[in-house]
Amino acid sequence: MTQGTKKPKTEQASPRYKGIDEWADDKVLSAILNAQVKSISAIRKAIPVMAQAAEAAALRLKDDGGNGRIVYIGSGTPARLAVQDGTELPPTFGWSRLRLAFVIAGKDKALTQAVEGAEDDVQAAEDSIRDLKLTANDVCFAISASGTTPFTVAACKAARAAGALTIGIASNPDTPLLHAAEYAVHTDSGPEPVAGSTRMNAGTAQTVALKMMSTLIMIRLGRVYDGHMVDVEPTNEKLRRRSERMVRDITGCDADEAKTALSGASGNVKLAVLLTTGMTADEGRALLQQNDNNLRKALRALKPSI
Repeated sequence: MTQGTKKPKTEQASPRYKGIDEWADDKVLSAILNAQVKSISAIRKAIPVMAQAAEAAALRLKDDGGNGRIVYIGSGTPARLAVQDGTELPPTFGWSRLRLAFVIAGKDKALTQAVEGAEDDVQAAEDSIRDLKLTANDVCFAISASGTTPFTVAACKAARAAGALTIGIASNPDTPLLHAAEYAVHTDSGPEPVAGSTRMNAGTAQTVALKMMSTLIMIRLGRVYDGHMVDVEPTNEKLRRRSERMVRDITGCDADEAKTALSGASGNVKLAVLLTTGMTADEGRALLQQNDNNLRKALRALKPSI
């Protein structure tokens, strides 16, 4: 049967869950957990294309002079999951909010409630992409459990036509979204414990896939050093203490030295690390600028053995 005459896996009712409404509570919870674990394990098959997509994305964002944006496209649950992933990039990795955009069916209202007809509005999708004025510097994640959502497919096609790099994520194979995107990430999450409730298996798979790729992109852009989020925005006391720990872990200095260095670096962990070597703030900034703001490259410029 073709995709058009057979329900996609994400919409099928699995006989495995027949009678689930009569099961004991612990059996229901175990069944849901097992389904979630299985959906995450299924992502492993997509790792090769995810790695290729993240590498291509990092190259575009690195070589664009600091203008390229990461754009998330989606409707309903995928849009909400995309917003969750994207909004974590600035505080965790210091990603500029000006380099982040969301194309959501039904706009912001749809983040908290269903907007009738929004996912079918192809014109709104095309208009949203046009308004962003995408270029080859931009990277777009388009997410849809079914892979057939008209809004998401149309936005992905328009983004690719504009020259942006497009990464499609869907839980069903051979779907319009995966054909529309330059990189097709199939997360085979299977039927849901509650048929069609793709906030479950499919949503979990989408969340994990997005986290994996966005994190790898940030690593390749030099925003992680030895597992430390060295571009973190220290906006509260917890993050200020974390910044101190990072400087201590990376340099081996004591707490007072870390605090002094961070004070001289206005809270910037990368610069603070360089200040512990005896550099001035101006010298540290210049060294980072010469090395793509990559701390490892900067340290190796000082000590090639690092």
